[in-house]
Amino acid sequence: MAAKRICVFPGDGVGPEVVREAVAVLRTLSEVAGRRMFETEEALLGGASYDVHAVPMTPRALKLAKEADAVLLGAVGGPKWDVLPFAVRPERALLGIRKELGLFANLRPAVVFAPLIDASPLRRELVEGIDLMVVRELTGGIYFGEPRGVRMIDGVETGINTEIYTRPEIERVARVAFELARKRSRKVTSVDKANVLEATELWRKVVAEVGAKEYPDVVLSHMLVDNCAMQLIRWPRQFDVIVTTNLFGDILTDEASMITGSIGMLPSASLGGKVGLYEPIHGSAPDIAGKGVANPLATILSVAMMLKYSFDMTAEAAWIEEAVERVLADGYRTVDIYREGEGKKVGTTEMGDRVRDAVRKLSQKR
Repeated sequence: MAAKRICVFPGDGVGPEVVREAVAVLRTLSEVAGRRMFETEEALLGGASYDVHAVPMTPRALKLAKEADAVLLGAVGGPKWDVLPFAVRPERALLGIRKELGLFANLRPAVVFAPLIDASPLRRELVEGIDLMVVRELTGGIYFGEPRGVRMIDGVETGINTEIYTRPEIERVARVAFELARKRSRKVTSVDKANVLEATELWRKVVAEVGAKEYPDVVLSHMLVDNCAMQLIRWPRQFDVIVTTNLFGDILTDEASMITGSIGMLPSASLGGKVGLYEPIHGSAPDIAGKGVANPLATILSVAMMLKYSFDMTAEAAWIEEAVERVLADGYRTVDIYREGEGKKVGTTEMGDRVRDAVRKLSQKR
């Protein structure tokens, strides 16, 4: 079997630190398999690319991503580049590569690992057993709609962004959500603001039609985004698969991450085209970059999602997920999930080492 080609963008801030640990997990899988399973090639993206090339994404970087079997990304951006013109800020590379690769569906699981129940700001009885998936539309909506920009209108400086969704855009992401639900609890909650936004009035209509015609075996409900934000705190276990727009998904997934204890724990997968992109949902955290304290688990779990969704390596993905659970059960914690007097505080590298050791032990039982 030919080695899978993975394009690696370490990114900015803590990105290179957490990506290094995740790539080392891939090497461990090759080690236990006794063959080279993966080939990786790195390129600059985001602020790191701008510093060298004066653009956040070069043609070479995009070509490398398009020719790969999957893409692993750290994080991009930071205050250092906030003064740049909007068109060349690091985040434009992230939006651009999603669009260029046709990645219209972002999968963000929110799972509470049993050893971290008490790390959640919510009461134990609210968070125990949470296992939900948010499917966020990724290439449409207000982040990409035209017209946009800041301009003078009738002598008044005016900022403009446009929320646009077409029927095909809604249909395709709805199908992703329904297909996922069929493999889970057969329940989808579609989140919109149909009472005031016409674009999401269409969203609700189209999602309902797709569900009724193609997925009658899946229970579909609709919820306004402000109510959903409240319900995620009030009763998060009511949700299984949530499907929503680009903007609402961006906000709700960060909320869901904190329910689970730390944004440093949650991975994501961006799918839709030939090449999937995998990344932690946390940012570049420049305040802790270079200190060796960042949590690498979200990036390592993103690799597990890569194995599952791009490579159909479900056994290896399960080893990684179980390895993370075991390391947490053994009491190892990075600073974001550490509580005084509970467990052992470790840095980025040691947490990665512990996961890799656990993967080796699990692989021996195959």
